[in-house]
Amino acid sequence: MSIPPLFLLHAPDGFLSTPIAAVMWLVTVLALAVAVRRADANLDEKAVPLMGVMAAFVFAAQMFNFQVAGGTSGHLMGGVLVAVLLGPWAGTLVMACVIAVQALVFQDGGLVVMGANIFNMGVVGTFGGYLLYRVLATVLGGEKRARLPAAAIAAWLSVVIAAVLVSFQLALSDTTSLRVALPAMVGVHALIGIGEAVITVAALSFIAATRGDLLHIARPALAGQGSQQ
Repeated sequence: MSIPPLFLLHAPDGFLSTPIAAVMWLVTVLALAVAVRRADANLDEKAVPLMGVMAAFVFAAQMFNFQVAGGTSGHLMGGVLVAVLLGPWAGTLVMACVIAVQALVFQDGGLVVMGANIFNMGVVGTFGGYLLYRVLATVLGGEKRARLPAAAIAAWLSVVIAAVLVSFQLALSDTTSLRVALPAMVGVHALIGIGEAVITVAALSFIAATRGDLLHIARPALAGQGSQQ
């Protein structure tokens, strides 16, 4: 069973009102401008090739759906995985590029609403997911010890939060009521988020076992100073 277009994270055109789509474009452009400046200031040049590799990986991984309960299918979002490896700024840029290419080349998500899609998955799903990851890692005993459980929880939450954002955008656009959109979106994507968490942990475990140095290639702090645990 596929998810009805109304309740997809890759929202198609026609489901968000023009004012909401315009506001989301403005917010997204501003967020990406900040991400470009921060990434340029903080990103090690060794991480640049990794950005390309991660963009290709996420793009390819999103082409494959996995089944969840009830016959519903979903695919990797990838924001937390990318942010853990690259940091929040470069991770946000990678996800924005992936979402844009999917919309422009494969019509996976609308063009008018691309700003909202990038914001929900590429900005909040990545940057917000990274914030959650750092907080959880600290609470659970430090990044080295708690990397995998923190990443799993953050990955799940990033999908659910993105679903909540889409619900509010649909309601504000008068496409449907929040009473209808919120339980439908969150119910489905809470299940998809489990797959997101499993794939994120599997990928990080594989990287830790084969190229552990990549887990430390980028450590940009949110305030512009390097941090490492």
